[in-house]
Amino acid sequence: MKNFYSLIMFLFCFLAQSQIQKGIIKDSIGNPIENAYVINTNSQSHSHTNEFGSFSIDKTNKGDVLKISAIGFKKADFIFESNDFTIVLQEDVYSLDQVIIQPKLNAMNVISKIDLQTAPVNSSQEVLRKVPGLFIGQHAGGGKAEQLFLRGFDIDHGTDLAVSVDGMPVNMVSHAHGQGYADLHFVIPETIEKIDFGKGTYYANKGDFATAGYVSFITKEKINNNYISVEAGQFNTFKTVGLFNLLDKQKKQNAYFATEYIMTNGPFDSPQNFKRINLFGKYTSVLADNTKFSVNVSHFTSKWDASGQIPQRLIDAGLISRFGAVDNTEGGKTSRSNINISLVKPISESTFLKANAFYSNYNFELYSNFTFFLEDPINGDQIRQKESRNIFGLNTELNKKATNANFQLGFGLRNDATQNTELSHTAQRYTTLNTLKLGNIDQTNIFSYANAEFDFGKLKINPALRFDYFKFEYQDKLAANYSTKTVDKVKFSPKLNFIFTQNNNLQFYLKSGFGFHSNDTRVVVANEGKDPRALLEQAKQILPTAFGTDLGIIAKPFPKLILNGALWILNLQEELVYVGDAATVEISGRTKRMGADFGLRYQFTDYFFFDTDVNYTYARSIDAPKGQNYIPLAPDLTATAGLNSSKYNGFSGGFHFRYLKSRPANEDNSIVAKGYMVSDVNLNYEYKNVTFGFTAENVFNAKWNETQFATESRLKNESQSVEEIHFTPGTPFFLKAKIAYRF
Repeated sequence: MKNFYSLIMFLFCFLAQSQIQKGIIKDSIGNPIENAYVINTNSQSHSHTNEFGSFSIDKTNKGDVLKISAIGFKKADFIFESNDFTIVLQEDVYSLDQVIIQPKLNAMNVISKIDLQTAPVNSSQEVLRKVPGLFIGQHAGGGKAEQLFLRGFDIDHGTDLAVSVDGMPVNMVSHAHGQGYADLHFVIPETIEKIDFGKGTYYANKGDFATAGYVSFITKEKINNNYISVEAGQFNTFKTVGLFNLLDKQKKQNAYFATEYIMTNGPFDSPQNFKRINLFGKYTSVLADNTKFSVNVSHFTSKWDASGQIPQRLIDAGLISRFGAVDNTEGGKTSRSNINISLVKPISESTFLKANAFYSNYNFELYSNFTFFLEDPINGDQIRQKESRNIFGLNTELNKKATNANFQLGFGLRNDATQNTELSHTAQRYTTLNTLKLGNIDQTNIFSYANAEFDFGKLKINPALRFDYFKFEYQDKLAANYSTKTVDKVKFSPKLNFIFTQNNNLQFYLKSGFGFHSNDTRVVVANEGKDPRALLEQAKQILPTAFGTDLGIIAKPFPKLILNGALWILNLQEELVYVGDAATVEISGRTKRMGADFGLRYQFTDYFFFDTDVNYTYARSIDAPKGQNYIPLAPDLTATAGLNSSKYNGFSGGFHFRYLKSRPANEDNSIVAKGYMVSDVNLNYEYKNVTFGFTAENVFNAKWNETQFATESRLKNESQSVEEIHFTPGTPFFLKAKIAYRF
């Protein structure tokens, strides 16, 4: 019996020492390191750190060696002695052999991590271009949100791409200029810590506008040094950025303030007179129970003049230059103020809660003239689009980790209330000739989702279901009698994804899911009270469904080579869009898109990196006859490539090009939007705390059109209208110099 009890005690002690062990991984200044990889060299059990830098690993006994690796840090060996330990990693030269392909749905985010490390950004345009396959274009003097292109979509300003910053949505519903309008200019690029992105309709926590995909930016919680930079260049360009640490040498609290000021005239014959100022502050505190609480506030204001889109026939006739104007009184002003409060709270060892609440006050006023004298041969066709908006919202997510499974349950809401959303016919900005649309819009979205990840060893299965409720309200101030028109709509969006991770260097995935984008409230309420037989068609016009599938691979065949590829398809039930420029509705019916993505990241030496992304899309309208079924401005082939050097003997820099193939500008391809290839180069030298640098955009001075449209217009001296390409010229050779100081 005594031997029996001895055996029981031995087994008890053995099992106690072999239980799951827990630890935390941080950097040298106390920041938790997310996605660090931990492996037990004895049992080969492994784990990854979460948002708190925490991990748990089984089959680990006293004396076992844990190998730790994370991107941008030196590898470390840790001898396990007791539970609840902390490991500190030291920063190191960035290397691709540190990359671990993780068994999760958004494993492709490692690409953005690589690109941010090897080629830092210093403009909001460059930030968006960090998403592989995402192209942008500016066509209103630098102050308007960029036009976006991704996976065969001309997304306009955000209709099919959900954009957020620290959990706060950027897209504007029922916007005066266009549905999903996403102006990211309130973000200071130097404050960005991470870019989270995903293509397709496969993510339960992404709802409205996440059809072609989503992009989520996360700002830094702390800065290592104070930073001031000054940049100047051609076209009377000036930019200054400052980041200032407000709580130096605090372990549990961090706060910093950032500001950015930009002005430029641009290369145009009529100066842009562009000015923008950004202010941003963030405070983060870690409480005794490891709860993380943060508050960030920001304010952005911008104003500009614009030359607009000019017709090709004026250039061909030599009447104006490529940088000339027909109506140089275009332009506008906009502002946005935000407050965002975030909380990440551990509830137990296996459960934590994430939440954020936000408020935005937004103002927008834009003057445009696309058709010149087509509608009004006397005064011209200039329009004013204007709105004032308040946005309130909340996102919450409960995360539960169980044996061989993870669960997320989310809930949130968003309310947009706009006052005096306006479309007016104007002349020379100051004269209002006719008010075409004027009203108050109130749109509410309440949502919930359930997401599960079941782990079967190398295979992970991810089913999910999202629920969205929308309430649309509109008060037409031009109507004879006061009334509020309302429409309600419910949407269910199931997802099902499979991730097969052979090892740390090879992953296959099959993703599928339903998504949607909402349509403008003014379109939705226009169908109120119609014949019940039209309800199905009405449903398509409110929340048109998108269904997509991706079959892909992420591979690391050699320590310093990462490849990714995907074949995909995406069908959209209805592409019905409210055109804010004309207060009309464009209906293009069902569409299908299919394509292939390919990416490569290669490290030649410790300091030299190469990257490339090539994306092909076949995009067609389903209901239109063959030959007239092209989707206008849908890109079918895009490519980017870059060669970057990261701090070699104080030098860093890179060469990058982007290529966009010519594409149809109208449904029958009779008008073609010309493609382009533009190359940029930058070089920096760091001496102690000072960095000197220069950037040359469009280094080969290519003549390219940044944005272009097939537009019918008439000039003042023309008797007949002409439909042809109207374009905004891309920047010519543009040289800038920069000096930065860290202290």
